[in-house]
Amino acid sequence: MAKIGVFDSGVGGLTVLRELASHFPGEDFIYLGDTARLPYGTKSPDTIRAYSEQVLNFLVDRKVDALVIACNTASSQVAEKEWMGIPVFNVIEPGAEQAFKTSENKKIGVLGTRATIASQAYSLAIQKLSENAEVYSQSCPLFVPLAEEGLWEDPITNLITYRYVQPLLLYQIDTLILGCTHYPLLKSAIQKAAGNSVQLVDSGKAIAEQLELIFQSGKLSRTGKDKGEMHILATDLSVHTQTLAEQILKPLEIHQFEVVHIEPKR
Repeated sequence: MAKIGVFDSGVGGLTVLRELASHFPGEDFIYLGDTARLPYGTKSPDTIRAYSEQVLNFLVDRKVDALVIACNTASSQVAEKEWMGIPVFNVIEPGAEQAFKTSENKKIGVLGTRATIASQAYSLAIQKLSENAEVYSQSCPLFVPLAEEGLWEDPITNLITYRYVQPLLLYQIDTLILGCTHYPLLKSAIQKAAGNSVQLVDSGKAIAEQLELIFQSGKLSRTGKDKGEMHILATDLSVHTQTLAEQILKPLEIHQFEVVHIEPKR
C-alpha cells in the first residue's frame, strides 16, 4: 500500500501536498519541512545536495514507497529518478513540460530562488523540448520570506512582486513558471503583476499526473481506503508554522504534527 513522502525546505511544498492529497484522497502522505535549515535557495549547491540526501534518507527510513521533492531548489541538485530503489519525482521537469505545452509563442518566464535560477534547471529542461524556445529567468529572494510570514496578499508583496515580474514582461512572455513551491501562495499578487494574458504554471498538478501513471502501471498499489492519513513533520515547528500549514491545507485534515531531528548518515 503506497505511502508517499513529500519534502520541502519549509511550508511551500504544502501547495504540492494539497494537490496530491486532493487528487489521491485515499493515500497516506508524510510531509517533511526542513524548517530549521530553510531557506535552501540561498545556500551552495553542495549544501543543498547534502541536506536533500539527509531528508531523502530520513523518509526512506519511514518506509515510504515514493518520494516527491516538492522543492525546486532541491530538485535542481537531485537528478536521480530513484533513491535506494524508491521512485523519485521532482518538480522541475513536470513544470517545464507543462509550461512548454501552455505557451503559444514559446517565450517563457521563470521565477525562482537564486540557487534554482543559477542552476538553469528550467532553461535546460525546456530547451530539451525545443531549442527554439526562449526562456527568461528572474531570481526572487524575498518571495520565500513573504510566503513563510503569511504575507500572501499585502501591499508590500504587491510592490516586490511588480519589481520582480516587470523585467520579464519586456520579453513578451505568455507563460510564467512559479519555480518555487512557495510561490503559489503569492499567486494572486503574481497574476496582478503579470496581467491576465500571462498563464501561470506550477508543478503540483503535473506531479499528480505522473503519480497517477505510476499507480495505473501497478508499480504502486492504492491503499483502498476512502480517506488516507496526512502526517506533517518539521525539523522546527513553531505555532506560526503550524498555523500556516493548516491554512494552506484547509479543508484537508492533518492527522498529526511531529518535530523530528535529521542526522547525517555515517
